[in-house]
Amino acid sequence: MRRGRLSYGHDEEIAQKSGFSQATVSRLLNGDPTLSVKEETRRRIIEVSEQLGYATGSRRIALPRRVAVLDNATREEELADAYFDELRSVLGDNARAQHMELTSFSHIDDLIADAGDFDGFISIGPSVLSSDRLLKLHLVLPYGVFIDINPAPSLFDSVQPDLSQTILDALDMLVSSGKRRIGYIGGTGFTMGLHEYPEDGRLTAFRNWTERLGLDAEGLIYAQGAFTVDTGRTLGEKAANDHRDDMPDAFIVAADTIAVGVLQAFTAAGVLVPRDTSVISINNQAIAQYTSPTLTSYDIDQNELADTAITMLAEAISSRRTLHHHTFVSTTLVVRDSFVPAR
Repeated sequence: MRRGRLSYGHDEEIAQKSGFSQATVSRLLNGDPTLSVKEETRRRIIEVSEQLGYATGSRRIALPRRVAVLDNATREEELADAYFDELRSVLGDNARAQHMELTSFSHIDDLIADAGDFDGFISIGPSVLSSDRLLKLHLVLPYGVFIDINPAPSLFDSVQPDLSQTILDALDMLVSSGKRRIGYIGGTGFTMGLHEYPEDGRLTAFRNWTERLGLDAEGLIYAQGAFTVDTGRTLGEKAANDHRDDMPDAFIVAADTIAVGVLQAFTAAGVLVPRDTSVISINNQAIAQYTSPTLTSYDIDQNELADTAITMLAEAISSRRTLHHHTFVSTTLVVRDSFVPAR
């Protein structure tokens, strides 16, 4: 197959066979973001270019113009909502840069009713969606990408932070710094496939890796409730009471919102971080810079999540593929006062 940016001669050959102007062919196949053509036109030009043996890159650049956003985040509290507020903003910025028009829906039934107006959809938020509604959505709008969760892997694409790897990275970092008794504090609720699973994936990874690494986590796991400051405060109080005279070397906390409450509870109980125990969290929200002590946290690159979701949706629509892709994005540790790795 002939590859690379299409030349003037190639454009002319494709234009003659497709029946469209050479200017339209050139602008479409070379990714002009200002070009607006009918779907039938775009499909015919791509089809002809592939028949002639040219790898146009069109699956990468033929971005959808009308995209729905399924805003599937429940309102819990200000800090918990901040992560999804930022993700919405980043997704909007990326879409505008790609000349995409986004329309937001807060209920899946409304999106199903208006599905014919859109090329595809991107979903944000962790709320559980019923299997029958996901199936109905797929029937009327088969191209969609879920950010942050993977509720229907056999129906739609997804892009997620690699939180299982993040837990392993945190454990490795702590162990290399001499920490052996490591606890976990987090919330509950996780979806995979068309079923609700009762354990969050971060906790599942923690159980798995502490066992494989030979770390004793017996009695050191605290996981219940929503991902809120109140949950963190409640679980932090329990952990401090249970281990008042024998605190673990460190705790991995599932999210910054919970970690804020944990730090408050530890301070009230006289547990000093990082003197008595270290804390590593996940999300690296703005609040992590202002806690006492400041919070060491794994950063989730939301720009990468949004950009990957848009690219994935564009590729799926362009190629009309029926197999579904699921991408994991790595995280990066931002070191602050609650845990400083050994040099």
